[in-house]
Amino acid sequence: MKGDLASFTGGWAFWALLSAAFAALTAVFAKIGVEGVDSDLATLARTIVVVCLLTLLLAATGRLQSPSRPPKTLLFLALSGAATGASWLCYFRALKLGDAARVAPIDKLSVVLVALFGAVFLGERLSAVNWLGVALIAGGAVLVAFR
Repeated sequence: MKGDLASFTGGWAFWALLSAAFAALTAVFAKIGVEGVDSDLATLARTIVVVCLLTLLLAATGRLQSPSRPPKTLLFLALSGAATGASWLCYFRALKLGDAARVAPIDKLSVVLVALFGAVFLGERLSAVNWLGVALIAGGAVLVAFR
């Protein structure tokens, strides 16, 4: 049966929920960790930890291999990495300056931007109900950010 627990725990929704949980912990841990430290240095420390953990994971599972892929793949992975780095730098700077409970919702406006960019650049189609959800996310993020 498609809706059973085994299907859910191996599918995209399970991993997306885990991602959200870890992202929430990231905001809390980063807000505490960035106190008394330059935000860019804090981003570097976080990046080193990510690189080390991913290297260990890939090595332990036998998936560490040469990244010899088509140039288009490498280009877009490099662009994604650059965007990730820029996002992290901005995020840590925002956490240094503001409350985690206000910074994180604004950061999550990325959900709204992904919907827009997906429609414009990737040709993805969202229904009217989906767009309503996107608008509610945007409105909710703005409401949480205001005092």
